[in-house]
Amino acid sequence: MAGAPEVHKLDKAGQVEMRLVAAGARRDMGQLDAAIVTLQSPELASGSVQPWTARLRYAYADALLAAGRDSEAREWFAKAVEADRDGSTDASDRLAELDGVEFTDALDETDALDETDENAETDENADNGVTGESGNADPADKD
Repeated sequence: MAGAPEVHKLDKAGQVEMRLVAAGARRDMGQLDAAIVTLQSPELASGSVQPWTARLRYAYADALLAAGRDSEAREWFAKAVEADRDGSTDASDRLAELDGVEFTDALDETDALDETDENAETDENADNGVTGESGNADPADKD
């Protein structure tokens, strides 16, 4: 269907969308090299940024990564970031991951709850005269 003559009658956005769908189908069938070739096009190589450019570059980078071509994937994730003006992809996260950058969510509720529980235990132990890691009472407190 992606090679049908009707596809050539679509506007550029429609043609790019068809490439994305066809490449996804190739990946689903385990044909990574075919998926990569399907995405290679003048639109991919173009320096102009269109509404679909980030998604096309992202799909290409993702296919390269799946094929074990990490350095090329990194390059194309970077190009996807440049084109992704509205943040429609997670290309910046994928690029950071490839570069070994780890993010910590400063507002992670789980960590905040754990810290609150630890503080509550410390306060409870202090109220009961328990000190240190061992849980032993201070000998000076025994009268």
